[in-house]
Amino acid sequence: MTTRIDRAAPETDDVTVVVATRNRRERLRETLPRHAAPVILVDNGSDDGGPDDRPGVDVVRLGENRGAAARNVGVERAATRYVAFADDDSYWEPGSLAGAAALLDAYPRTALVCARVLVGPEGREDPTSRAMAGAPLGVPGDAPGPSILGFLACAVVVRRDAFLRAGGFAPELRVYGEEALLAMDLAAAGHRLAYTPALTVRHLPQPGGRDAGARRRQEVRNRVLTAMLRRPPAVVRRTLAAGWREDRGGVTDALRMLPWVLGHRRPLPRDVERDLVTLGG
Repeated sequence: MTTRIDRAAPETDDVTVVVATRNRRERLRETLPRHAAPVILVDNGSDDGGPDDRPGVDVVRLGENRGAAARNVGVERAATRYVAFADDDSYWEPGSLAGAAALLDAYPRTALVCARVLVGPEGREDPTSRAMAGAPLGVPGDAPGPSILGFLACAVVVRRDAFLRAGGFAPELRVYGEEALLAMDLAAAGHRLAYTPALTVRHLPQPGGRDAGARRRQEVRNRVLTAMLRRPPAVVRRTLAAGWREDRGGVTDALRMLPWVLGHRRPLPRDVERDLVTLGG
Protein backbone atom coordinates (compact mmCIF):
# COMPACT_ATOMS: atom_id res chain seq x y z
CA MET A 1 0.00 0.00 0.00
CA THR A 2 1.37 3.42 -0.99
CA THR A 3 1.25 6.16 1.63
CA ARG A 4 -0.41 9.32 0.36
CA ILE A 5 1.90 12.33 0.35
CA ASP A 6 0.39 15.78 -0.18
CA ARG A 7 2.07 17.86 -2.86
CA ALA A 8 4.54 20.40 -1.47
CA ALA A 9 3.62 24.05 -1.93
CA PRO A 10 5.77 25.78 -4.58
CA GLU A 11 8.59 27.77 -2.97
CA THR A 12 9.97 29.42 -6.13
CA ASP A 13 8.86 30.33 -9.65
CA ASP A 14 12.45 30.38 -10.91
CA VAL A 15 13.21 26.63 -10.84
CA THR A 16 11.78 23.66 -12.72
CA VAL A 17 12.58 20.16 -11.46
CA VAL A 18 13.43 17.69 -14.24
CA VAL A 19 13.17 14.00 -13.41
CA ALA A 20 14.19 11.24 -15.81
CA THR A 21 12.67 7.85 -15.00
CA ARG A 22 12.25 4.31 -16.19
CA ASN A 23 10.17 1.58 -14.55
CA ARG A 24 9.89 3.30 -11.16
CA ARG A 25 6.23 4.27 -11.00
CA GLU A 26 5.80 3.17 -7.37
CA ARG A 27 8.81 5.13 -6.15
CA LEU A 28 7.65 8.22 -8.08
CA ARG A 29 4.39 8.22 -6.13
CA GLU A 30 6.50 8.89 -3.04
CA THR A 31 9.08 11.35 -4.38
CA LEU A 32 7.28 13.50 -6.95
CA PRO A 33 4.93 15.23 -4.50
CA ARG A 34 7.90 16.39 -2.41
CA HIS A 35 9.32 18.76 -5.05
CA ALA A 36 8.29 22.32 -4.17
CA ALA A 37 8.37 23.56 -7.78
CA PRO A 38 6.92 22.65 -11.19
CA VAL A 39 8.09 19.22 -12.36
CA ILE A 40 8.83 17.88 -15.83
CA LEU A 41 8.92 14.08 -15.73
CA VAL A 42 10.62 12.46 -18.72
CA ASP A 43 9.81 8.76 -19.06
CA ASN A 44 12.54 6.71 -20.74
CA GLY A 45 10.24 4.18 -22.41
CA SER A 46 9.05 2.43 -19.25
CA ASP A 47 7.55 -1.00 -19.82
CA ASP A 48 5.73 -1.16 -16.47
CA GLY A 49 2.88 1.05 -17.65
CA GLY A 50 4.84 4.25 -17.12
CA PRO A 51 4.35 6.98 -14.53
CA ASP A 52 0.93 8.20 -13.48
CA ASP A 53 -0.37 11.56 -14.63
CA ARG A 54 -0.27 13.90 -11.62
CA PRO A 55 -1.38 17.49 -11.05
CA GLY A 56 1.53 19.91 -11.42
CA VAL A 57 3.65 17.38 -13.30
CA ASP A 58 4.30 17.68 -17.04
CA VAL A 59 4.87 14.10 -18.21
CA VAL A 60 6.89 13.57 -21.40
CA ARG A 61 6.76 9.99 -22.70
CA LEU A 62 9.73 9.32 -24.98
CA GLY A 63 8.85 5.79 -26.02
CA GLU A 64 12.54 4.81 -25.85
CA ASN A 65 15.37 4.75 -23.34
CA ARG A 66 17.72 7.70 -23.94
CA GLY A 67 19.53 7.36 -20.63
CA ALA A 68 20.74 10.58 -19.02
CA ALA A 69 20.06 12.53 -22.22
CA ALA A 70 16.36 12.33 -21.35
CA ARG A 71 17.11 15.18 -18.95
CA ASN A 72 18.02 17.35 -21.95
CA VAL A 73 14.45 17.02 -23.18
CA GLY A 74 13.17 18.30 -19.85
CA VAL A 75 15.58 21.24 -19.81
CA GLU A 76 14.59 22.25 -23.34
CA ARG A 77 10.93 22.13 -22.29
CA ALA A 78 11.43 24.15 -19.10
CA ALA A 79 10.48 27.83 -19.13
CA THR A 80 12.45 28.87 -16.02
CA ARG A 81 15.96 30.34 -15.76
CA TYR A 82 17.11 27.52 -13.51
CA VAL A 83 16.58 23.76 -13.65
CA ALA A 84 17.03 21.27 -10.83
CA PHE A 85 17.60 17.60 -11.52
CA ALA A 86 16.24 14.76 -9.44
CA ASP A 87 16.16 11.02 -9.82
CA ASP A 88 12.98 9.05 -9.37
CA ASP A 89 14.30 7.98 -5.95
CA SER A 90 15.37 11.42 -4.72
CA TYR A 91 13.85 14.76 -3.76
CA TRP A 92 14.89 18.26 -2.71
CA GLU A 93 14.36 19.17 0.94
CA PRO A 94 12.15 22.19 1.74
CA GLY A 95 13.85 25.52 1.12
CA SER A 96 16.61 24.08 -1.07
CA LEU A 97 15.14 25.00 -4.46
CA ALA A 98 14.44 28.58 -3.44
CA GLY A 99 17.88 28.70 -1.83
CA ALA A 100 19.55 27.52 -5.02
CA ALA A 101 17.76 30.18 -7.07
CA ALA A 102 18.89 32.87 -4.63
CA LEU A 103 22.51 31.69 -4.84
CA LEU A 104 22.51 31.64 -8.62
CA ASP A 105 21.01 35.13 -8.62
CA ALA A 106 23.76 36.34 -6.30
CA TYR A 107 26.65 34.65 -8.14
CA PRO A 108 26.17 35.21 -11.88
CA ARG A 109 29.39 33.44 -12.89
CA THR A 110 28.20 30.22 -11.22
CA ALA A 111 26.33 27.91 -13.61
CA LEU A 112 25.82 24.94 -11.29
CA VAL A 113 25.31 24.47 -7.56
CA CYS A 114 25.51 21.02 -6.04
CA ALA A 115 23.64 20.16 -2.85
CA ARG A 116 24.62 17.97 0.05
CA VAL A 117 23.18 14.47 -0.40
CA LEU A 118 21.74 12.46 2.49
CA VAL A 119 21.20 8.77 1.72
CA GLY A 120 18.50 6.45 3.03
CA PRO A 121 15.84 7.00 5.68
CA GLU A 122 18.57 7.56 8.26
CA GLY A 123 20.14 10.41 6.26
CA ARG A 124 23.74 9.19 5.88
CA GLU A 125 25.93 11.79 4.19
CA ASP A 126 27.02 10.64 0.75
CA PRO A 127 30.82 10.20 0.56
CA THR A 128 30.89 12.44 -2.51
CA SER A 129 29.45 15.27 -0.44
CA ARG A 130 32.14 14.81 2.21
CA ALA A 131 34.84 14.93 -0.45
CA MET A 132 33.43 18.11 -1.97
CA ALA A 133 33.26 19.78 1.44
CA GLY A 134 37.05 19.34 1.73
CA ALA A 135 37.42 22.06 -0.94
CA PRO A 136 40.59 20.75 -2.64
CA LEU A 137 40.15 23.42 -5.34
CA GLY A 138 39.49 26.22 -2.87
CA VAL A 139 36.56 28.60 -2.48
CA PRO A 140 36.60 31.42 -5.06
CA GLY A 141 35.20 34.77 -4.05
CA ASP A 142 32.80 34.76 -6.99
CA ALA A 143 31.22 31.40 -6.11
CA PRO A 144 28.86 30.37 -3.28
CA GLY A 145 31.00 27.48 -2.10
CA PRO A 146 33.95 25.21 -2.85
CA SER A 147 34.85 24.78 -6.52
CA ILE A 148 34.04 21.33 -7.93
CA LEU A 149 34.66 19.55 -11.23
CA GLY A 150 32.12 16.78 -10.83
CA PHE A 151 28.69 16.31 -9.36
CA LEU A 152 25.84 13.91 -8.65
CA ALA A 153 23.16 14.62 -11.24
CA CYS A 154 20.30 14.21 -8.76
CA ALA A 155 21.70 17.00 -6.59
CA VAL A 156 22.32 19.99 -8.84
CA VAL A 157 20.56 23.13 -10.01
CA VAL A 158 21.87 24.59 -13.26
CA ARG A 159 21.44 27.73 -15.32
CA ARG A 160 19.28 26.56 -18.18
CA ASP A 161 21.05 28.64 -20.82
CA ALA A 162 24.55 27.55 -19.76
CA PHE A 163 23.48 23.90 -19.68
CA LEU A 164 22.04 24.08 -23.19
CA ARG A 165 25.06 25.93 -24.59
CA ALA A 166 27.33 23.22 -23.16
CA GLY A 167 25.28 20.59 -24.97
CA GLY A 168 23.72 18.96 -21.91
CA PHE A 169 24.34 15.30 -21.19
CA ALA A 170 25.99 13.51 -24.12
CA PRO A 171 23.52 10.94 -25.50
CA GLU A 172 26.42 8.64 -26.40
CA LEU A 173 27.32 8.17 -22.72
CA ARG A 174 23.82 7.06 -21.74
CA VAL A 175 24.17 6.54 -17.93
CA TYR A 176 26.77 6.08 -15.16
CA GLY A 177 29.45 8.72 -15.02
CA GLU A 178 27.76 10.96 -17.55
CA GLU A 179 28.23 13.99 -15.28
CA ALA A 180 32.01 14.23 -15.69
CA LEU A 181 31.99 15.38 -19.30
CA LEU A 182 29.35 18.03 -18.69
CA ALA A 183 31.24 19.35 -15.64
CA MET A 184 34.40 19.70 -17.73
CA ASP A 185 32.56 21.48 -20.53
CA LEU A 186 30.85 23.95 -18.20
CA ALA A 187 34.19 24.77 -16.57
CA ALA A 188 35.88 25.05 -19.97
CA ALA A 189 33.24 27.62 -20.94
CA GLY A 190 34.34 29.78 -17.98
CA HIS A 191 31.57 28.91 -15.52
CA ARG A 192 31.95 28.22 -11.81
CA LEU A 193 30.60 24.97 -10.36
CA ALA A 194 30.13 25.08 -6.59
CA TYR A 195 29.32 22.74 -3.73
CA THR A 196 26.70 24.33 -1.48
CA PRO A 197 25.96 22.25 1.64
CA ALA A 198 23.22 24.64 2.75
CA LEU A 199 21.11 22.91 0.08
CA THR A 200 20.00 19.34 0.72
CA VAL A 201 18.80 16.42 -1.39
CA ARG A 202 17.44 13.18 0.05
CA HIS A 203 18.32 10.02 -1.89
CA LEU A 204 16.34 6.87 -1.18
CA PRO A 205 17.89 4.11 -3.31
CA GLN A 206 16.22 0.74 -3.39
CA PRO A 207 18.38 -2.32 -2.66
CA GLY A 208 19.17 -4.61 -5.58
CA GLY A 209 17.47 -4.54 -8.92
CA ARG A 210 20.53 -3.44 -10.93
CA ASP A 211 23.10 -5.54 -12.79
CA ALA A 212 26.38 -4.67 -11.04
CA GLY A 213 28.51 -6.16 -13.81
CA ALA A 214 26.72 -4.22 -16.53
CA ARG A 215 27.03 -1.04 -14.50
CA ARG A 216 30.78 -1.53 -13.99
CA ARG A 217 31.26 -2.10 -17.72
CA GLN A 218 29.33 1.06 -18.55
CA GLU A 219 31.24 3.12 -15.97
CA VAL A 220 34.58 2.01 -17.40
CA ARG A 221 33.36 2.71 -20.94
CA ASN A 222 32.32 6.23 -20.00
CA ARG A 223 35.52 7.03 -18.09
CA VAL A 224 37.57 6.00 -21.12
CA LEU A 225 35.35 7.92 -23.54
CA THR A 226 35.47 11.06 -21.40
CA ALA A 227 39.26 10.88 -21.14
CA MET A 228 39.64 10.40 -24.89
CA LEU A 229 37.30 13.30 -25.58
CA ARG A 230 38.94 15.90 -23.30
CA ARG A 231 42.15 14.80 -21.56
CA PRO A 232 45.85 14.78 -22.63
CA PRO A 233 47.32 11.59 -24.16
CA ALA A 234 49.13 10.61 -20.94
CA VAL A 235 45.85 10.67 -19.00
CA VAL A 236 44.13 8.71 -21.77
CA ARG A 237 46.80 6.00 -21.55
CA ARG A 238 46.46 5.74 -17.77
CA THR A 239 42.68 5.59 -18.03
CA LEU A 240 42.85 2.85 -20.65
CA ALA A 241 45.26 0.81 -18.52
CA ALA A 242 43.14 1.17 -15.37
CA GLY A 243 39.97 0.36 -17.30
CA TRP A 244 41.57 -2.73 -18.84
CA ARG A 245 42.33 -4.04 -15.36
CA GLU A 246 38.80 -3.29 -14.12
CA ASP A 247 36.63 -4.33 -17.05
CA ARG A 248 38.05 -5.16 -20.49
CA GLY A 249 34.59 -5.14 -22.04
CA GLY A 250 34.12 -1.51 -21.06
CA VAL A 251 37.40 -0.52 -22.72
CA THR A 252 36.50 -2.48 -25.85
CA ASP A 253 33.12 -0.75 -25.99
CA ALA A 254 34.82 2.65 -25.77
CA LEU A 255 37.41 1.87 -28.44
CA ARG A 256 34.64 0.88 -30.85
CA MET A 257 33.53 4.52 -30.66
CA LEU A 258 36.92 5.94 -31.61
CA PRO A 259 35.69 7.45 -34.91
CA TRP A 260 33.03 9.40 -32.98
CA VAL A 261 35.59 10.44 -30.35
CA LEU A 262 37.99 11.80 -32.95
CA GLY A 263 35.24 13.94 -34.41
CA HIS A 264 34.33 15.38 -31.00
CA ARG A 265 37.66 15.61 -29.19
CA ARG A 266 38.23 19.03 -27.64
CA PRO A 267 41.14 19.32 -25.16
CA LEU A 268 40.43 21.33 -22.03
CA PRO A 269 41.89 24.74 -21.17
CA ARG A 270 45.04 24.55 -19.08
CA ASP A 271 43.42 25.80 -15.89
CA VAL A 272 40.66 23.17 -16.03
CA GLU A 273 43.14 20.39 -16.76
CA ARG A 274 45.31 21.62 -13.87
CA ASP A 275 42.34 21.43 -11.51
CA LEU A 276 41.55 17.89 -12.63
CA VAL A 277 45.12 16.88 -11.87
CA THR A 278 44.78 18.49 -8.43
CA LEU A 279 41.74 16.29 -7.85
CA GLY A 280 43.77 13.22 -8.75
CA GLY A 281 42.42 12.84 -12.27
